Amino acid sequence: MEYTVTYYSDAIQDEILALPDTLAARYIVLTRRMAAIGPNLGEPHTKAFGDGLFELRLKGAEGIARVFYCTLVGRRIVMLHGFVKKSNKTPIRERETAESRLKEVKHANP
Repeated sequence: MEYTVTYYSDAIQDEILALPDTLAARYIVLTRRMAAIGPNLGEPHTKAFGDGLFELRLKGAEGIARVFYCTLVGRRIVMLHGFVKKSNKTPIRERETAESRLKEVKHANP
């Protein structure tokens, strides 16, 4: 049974799909794989942050991007937040945004 990939909002979907070409292509390849075999692809593709928050790690000619996501009951993967990475460490603000959205999604889908 396949997983379903959804988005926190239409704006998040547009933001992620508007990533530079090689990053968007990598995103599409990895999310198709996630839909087929599950959300945990292992490193270097995915990384768990704890409390149900995961990171999809994208690398392409234009740089590096990250997309935070969570999984819900019923084989659903929800993309919470995406951004192009400009430094070695993930900025705290980006992670806090994803954690806040994770709490909202979990509260709405107990």
